[in-house]
Amino acid sequence: MTIFDQVEKKARSAKEASGMLYNCSTKKKNELLKALIRRLGGETNRILAANRKDLSNAQARGLSKVLTERLTLNKKRIEQLARGVEAVIRLPDPVGRIVDKRRRPNGLSIEKMRVPLGTVGIIYESRPNVTIDAASLCLKSGNSVLLRGGSEAINSNKKLVDVLKLALRDVGLPAGSVEFIATTDRRAVTAMLQQERSLDVIIPRGSRQLISFIQKNSSVPVIAHGEGNCHIYVDRDADLTMAENVVFNAKVQRPSVCNAAEKLLVHKDAASRFLPRIANRLRQANVEIRGDRKTDSLVNGVKPAKKADWYTEYLDLIIAIKVVNDLDEAIAHINRYGSHHSDAIVTRTRANGERFLREVDSAVVYVNASTRFTDGFEFGLGAEIGISTQKLHARGPMGLVELTSTKYIVHGKGQIRT
Repeated sequence: MTIFDQVEKKARSAKEASGMLYNCSTKKKNELLKALIRRLGGETNRILAANRKDLSNAQARGLSKVLTERLTLNKKRIEQLARGVEAVIRLPDPVGRIVDKRRRPNGLSIEKMRVPLGTVGIIYESRPNVTIDAASLCLKSGNSVLLRGGSEAINSNKKLVDVLKLALRDVGLPAGSVEFIATTDRRAVTAMLQQERSLDVIIPRGSRQLISFIQKNSSVPVIAHGEGNCHIYVDRDADLTMAENVVFNAKVQRPSVCNAAEKLLVHKDAASRFLPRIANRLRQANVEIRGDRKTDSLVNGVKPAKKADWYTEYLDLIIAIKVVNDLDEAIAHINRYGSHHSDAIVTRTRANGERFLREVDSAVVYVNASTRFTDGFEFGLGAEIGISTQKLHARGPMGLVELTSTKYIVHGKGQIRT
């Protein structure tokens, strides 16, 4: 059987299961997620054993510390996965919700109802937690799911899918509700992109190169999880203690994720007071600082920032700093070089904060808070299936509602059109 045939078979299986999930009750879906939590607890040791195989392979391949950190599972992270599933259980089911209703002069009652997308394909790299996060959201929103994880997490993902299938069996739902492409052959991605008869949407999570390839080659609609070249702008009148804490948290708390800050912009009137103190704190956390000439004149030992730096998502303990003349320059810089993911301003001036919110063209924009909050769990969405930087259908953290579409339902009393 060819790679294409293998993928097509999995996609067809997921499509067939989607019919039962489409009409599944909220009670049944929550029973499934409760069964998943029990299975995660019961299978923890086996999950960790599978993850150790992946970590051993990663070490042999010389995988970077950033990717290894993303790949790692431990008991705490599995408990976090279970808490994410619990949060999804508590969320209201969007399926069947009436979001608009109107009565026409001819007596027709026209309503718009939320319905599942159908069958969702997820293509992702490195992070095995996506397997549980994505599947739990898809299942709660009535969608079947076809998963294709990265080769570096193949053993972890296989085991997690086994756990999902055990939970499906526990409650009597079709095993095809969650399918997994269990091969490291990269041709499987291309084959998945050609499954327009079975897949209703593909959501990729990964590098710019992966997402660009998928967008260019997919015959299935794509909702892209964009990279996170996130900025923090420290305004002229910012509370500098607040700014220091926000910048440090956004850069250092978990630098390998897409909502970590990669760039720091500082108003020229605050630069001499702020940059030496934040640079000292960042260096204590082993952060490499790259900067423009003005930054270099205020902070010793700064590496010169090149033009490419302003576009780069480091996913590491690296930050690039630029001193700007005013809010206009900060907004223009972010909109030009940013990835439209998450950007923040630290300011005491309400008008500046409101203008930043309006004019920065990103999926999530903050005033006086860390970009690290761009996350489905932190936004009260339970887990997340991704953070869309697109503008059609879904933008920002994608939860249950973003995994539904709508259909019109019309009630009449024999009306005919004349």
